Amino acid sequence: MAKKQGSDYKASNIQVLEGLEAVRKRPAMYIGDTGQRGLHHLINEVVDNSIDEALAGHCDHIIVRIEKDGSMSIEDNGRGIPVDIHEKLGIPAVEVVLTKLHAGGKFDKDTYKVSGGLHGVGVSCVNALATWFKAEIHRDGEIHTMGFEKGITKHPLKNEGKTKKTGTIISFLPDPTIFTQTVEFKFNIIAERMRELAFLNPEVTIELIDAREEDEELGKEIFHYEGGLKDFVQYLDESRETSMPNPIFISGEVEGVPVDLAMQYNSSYSENVHSYVNNINTREGGTHVSGFRRALTRSLKSYAEKNNLIKSNSKVAISGEDFREGLTAVLSVKVAEPQFEGQTKTKLGNSEVQSAVEVTVYDQLNEYLEQNPKIAKKVIEKVVLAAEAREAARKARQLVQRKSVMSGGGLPGKLADCSIKDPEHCEIYLVEGDSAGGSAKMGRDRRTQAILPLRGKILNVEKAKINKILENKEIQAMITAFGSGIGHSDEEFELEKLRYHKIIIMTDADIDGSHIRTLLLTFFYRYMRPLIEMGYVYIATPPLYRITAGKNIEYAWDDDTRDKLIKEFKKGKRKFDVSRYKGLGEMNPDQLWETTMDPETRTLQQVSIESAAGADKMFSTLMGGDVEPRREFIERNAKYANLDI
Repeated sequence: MAKKQGSDYKASNIQVLEGLEAVRKRPAMYIGDTGQRGLHHLINEVVDNSIDEALAGHCDHIIVRIEKDGSMSIEDNGRGIPVDIHEKLGIPAVEVVLTKLHAGGKFDKDTYKVSGGLHGVGVSCVNALATWFKAEIHRDGEIHTMGFEKGITKHPLKNEGKTKKTGTIISFLPDPTIFTQTVEFKFNIIAERMRELAFLNPEVTIELIDAREEDEELGKEIFHYEGGLKDFVQYLDESRETSMPNPIFISGEVEGVPVDLAMQYNSSYSENVHSYVNNINTREGGTHVSGFRRALTRSLKSYAEKNNLIKSNSKVAISGEDFREGLTAVLSVKVAEPQFEGQTKTKLGNSEVQSAVEVTVYDQLNEYLEQNPKIAKKVIEKVVLAAEAREAARKARQLVQRKSVMSGGGLPGKLADCSIKDPEHCEIYLVEGDSAGGSAKMGRDRRTQAILPLRGKILNVEKAKINKILENKEIQAMITAFGSGIGHSDEEFELEKLRYHKIIIMTDADIDGSHIRTLLLTFFYRYMRPLIEMGYVYIATPPLYRITAGKNIEYAWDDDTRDKLIKEFKKGKRKFDVSRYKGLGEMNPDQLWETTMDPETRTLQQVSIESAAGADKMFSTLMGGDVEPRREFIERNAKYANLDI
């Protein structure tokens, strides 16, 4: 893509709203948290600025590099941050951008028509939370550099000589006093977001380089997808059997709102719609998704009726969700002034966007269906089957409820419930097997901890229709115990009725335990996703080893800790015994409480959805019917796995 000529982006475009005092005191307010998620959010904030340059037509290449010392550098070939003196503040514009909160060109609609970083807090927050931060700007034939420490200017703007390039290079090292859990960047986490951005911006090439990797090939990935959203949908559906040769692609603009959509139907039984506004993943949907769903239902329904593809005497009424079963779609809109509900930017509120999406999709989808009658017929047949399965699921739900009432109390018999009824203070352990379930029941805090033993492996919901899922006894037990129902709509899944605000998966640290954990997470992601989105799902981490020296007992959760403890015992010339736990059932109740269930000493891993598209791809690859993508995934990620052989 040829970059736009000219440079009307100057100091006068930068508007200041307030200072940068509170970021270091309350970093979580600005970047979400100070754990691994917040750490990687720093990269996103810088890259988003480069993407905004691309949206404005001035950038087509971005290099994201993890340096050997653990720092990051992000380079683009955009216009470069302005370096002239800001009229009101009397300091270089680049210093304003990097040290003032709510400062940037995003507020000036002549500079950026569309932007993801709308609050203008991004890059200045990164500066504030970095031990050191450096900006190198190539602009107007000159190189300028500037250095900072913890948000404070240490090296004023300096002219370093001539250049033929344009663009900005931002380098920084996260401050370990802020990010106390970890300051180590994960290649895979960064790659997921860079891949997503490359799909959404087909004109941009993004290079990701890990200089820590000795093998250059292993430490480098280049993301560039000329097919854009069509390539995105095919990537998401790689492990699914599709019912059309190529994704449907729709593109148009209504009242200044560009709309792009790619969609295709596959053999799965779940709806996978991923939506974006100005490259921001709107996980909770919003008006753009509502417009898409309305257009899809109207278009398919009118086509089916016009061509007599739905029998008028059918006993099953077809609803909107039936038209979306087995659908993978990526919807991307660009909005000049988006209104997001809440600070998390996960739900779009602009009413005008709904009609723009609905008009664009309805008109172009109608045209596609008319031109592709065989595919249209296939889709309608799948919709009818979905409606029949939904009706069967409704009857299965009623049967589950009836059984609960008949058995008395409405809770599964094997559930050992807690005595407190306030969900905020209640947690339920999903335990693998009766043996571990027995130890957990004896060792728990009966006031706040409930135990639900699961016999064997639950159904793989990635390959099953909803009515079959509801017939599974272990899934029935969880649905009844949770009290929130199951499904995609608010009517089916009622979060306010959830009986526990901590759902803890506690399985053995072996292959079978990992498989059961993955099956449970797949079920929650596909049919109880709000549990994960609200942060209610956790994974317990029982120890792998017990080291006994006389009356002294130590536990190790990994091989490194075990080796460290052994070294200490050898140094003290003490006799010791190391035992490897094969399963939770080997622990007595006291040990299970002390290591895994006591809120004061246990370690829980909270399950979160960093990227809904990435999670969708992961579950379909690991749990879907196609073996080849799963084999490739395992080979590619084997070096990150802990194998229990």
